[in-house]
Amino acid sequence: MQSSIAKPPVKGAAPDAKAPRPVDFLGLTFEPRTARDAARAIASRALGSEKFWYVVTPNVDHMVRLQREQDLRRLYDEADLILNDSRVLELLAKLEGVRLPVSPGADIVQTLFEREVDPDEPIVVIGCTASEITALKARFGLSDVRWHDPPMGLRKKPDAIKAAADFMARNPARFHFLCVGSPQQEMVAQAARERGGVQGAGICCGASLDFLTGRTKRAPEWMQELRLEWLHRLTSEPQRMFKRYLIDGPKIFAIWRKDRKRRKASA
Repeated sequence: MQSSIAKPPVKGAAPDAKAPRPVDFLGLTFEPRTARDAARAIASRALGSEKFWYVVTPNVDHMVRLQREQDLRRLYDEADLILNDSRVLELLAKLEGVRLPVSPGADIVQTLFEREVDPDEPIVVIGCTASEITALKARFGLSDVRWHDPPMGLRKKPDAIKAAADFMARNPARFHFLCVGSPQQEMVAQAARERGGVQGAGICCGASLDFLTGRTKRAPEWMQELRLEWLHRLTSEPQRMFKRYLIDGPKIFAIWRKDRKRRKASA
């Protein structure tokens, strides 16, 4: 018989405020929340949750991929909470008079660890390295981190995706941090939901733990405010980020114009 999720007192917990009205933008239904508000909402919903549900934080890279690979859209359509992780998307929405605040996955995860996660409760991490897990434990005083390290090429290894979902089922927790990149992490989340027997919330958070543990240095705040975080990552990891930011990323503007034209024609 599966054990139930430990329910320790939640630091700084407050009842989840009434959810804001959803925002439909570029084919996804976002919940317009700030990072801190999003973290509070995730913690509130995760408390005592008997069924697994998951959060996705699409950015420009995700949106461009969704246009190219329509079969991935289901991963986002079935998510329980979609949060905007892009200042570029925030700006494009603003040009249409739509409020779509940015909720960076890294900020959400940091807020969860600082304000919501009890150091003695179990948490699950899918992905990362042993050194990152050690650093994460040390930074936040965590005593019960359940870590699963899937193989590379996870997207094309359904057995490995199933193994990750099975690990989540064997290790009930309020929070499952899925850190294997997109769309792999969303595939794991969906597999966990379809499998059944998994409890708590899955947060698809990409490189968020890389930033928290110091493996990757995040852009200074002034670059984030100027929507130049992409430039910082490009100059920090040019070989890995060149295609994402200089070839694929700019396609978002054509996608936005096409979607805007379509919506005007159907109005």
